[in-house]
Amino acid sequence: GLNFIDLMVRQGNIDNPPKTPLVPGFECSGIIEALGDSVKGFEIGDRVMAFVNYNAWAEVVCTPVEFVYKIPDDMSFSEAAAFPMNFVTAYVMLFEVANLREGMSVLVHSAGGGVGQAVAQLCSTIPNVTVFGTASSFKHEAIKDLVTHLFDRNADYVQEVKRISTEGVDIVLDCLCGENTGKGLSLLKPLGTYILYGSSNMVTGETKSFFSFAKSWWQVEKVNPIKLYEENKVIAGFSLLNLLFKQNRGGLIKSVMDKLINLYNNKKIKPVVDSLWALEEVKEAMQRIHDRGNIGKLILDVEKAPTPLVS
Repeated sequence: GLNFIDLMVRQGNIDNPPKTPLVPGFECSGIIEALGDSVKGFEIGDRVMAFVNYNAWAEVVCTPVEFVYKIPDDMSFSEAAAFPMNFVTAYVMLFEVANLREGMSVLVHSAGGGVGQAVAQLCSTIPNVTVFGTASSFKHEAIKDLVTHLFDRNADYVQEVKRISTEGVDIVLDCLCGENTGKGLSLLKPLGTYILYGSSNMVTGETKSFFSFAKSWWQVEKVNPIKLYEENKVIAGFSLLNLLFKQNRGGLIKSVMDKLINLYNNKKIKPVVDSLWALEEVKEAMQRIHDRGNIGKLILDVEKAPTPLVS
């Protein structure tokens, strides 16, 4: 699976970027070829999906057993590669951090991307949840059935949300960072939760620019703790990769995956695959994410031959 974090890794816009040479990628699906001596519960030939701490974009991948999950019978390999990062991120933010319940409202940016679509699908499993989404206008037709109110990503969504819901919203999920932080906090109802789970505004241009990076952070409104206390607002951050690989919460993630697979088997959720790409086409695939051209998830397929270029 390709994720926005992969673009940030490539441009060095993350904490402690890994040293080269490097195989990128954090999630994959495939067939078990070999097992460690003490591995229980899996057999060679099992269809599985997995989290990997880098090295996922390869023909053969090795990862600890705690990050591996069996694929449901009805799920394709491409759906399975699109499943773990997006749905676990969406689920933990909505249910573990923000405590989503019946009748609440959620604002999600990049509603047409992998996490945005997972958020919208999971919200539809709870009665009477209102989803406000921002997305590029050409994506609206494809995602309009999942989102209650859809706004163009360049529109003044703060005014639009307040026009529909004068009190604001219960949950804001922000993958943009920058000037959107202040806007998101201003839309929160009392006891509402604002979650920062990415900073895709830092991926700018084709090359890393320290100045664009600094400018993006400079626009973040300084959060005043006294104001949070007076307004009864919650601000939170979420990084799935840190939770998995630095904070040893594999057990929590496994329980979340069990719930998600159950929802998939009951046909409540389904990963949306935008397109399949050969490993040789990774540059073009990353450009598609960079240009926000995708609706759903991009997948690298090791068995796919590159598409011949049309002269």
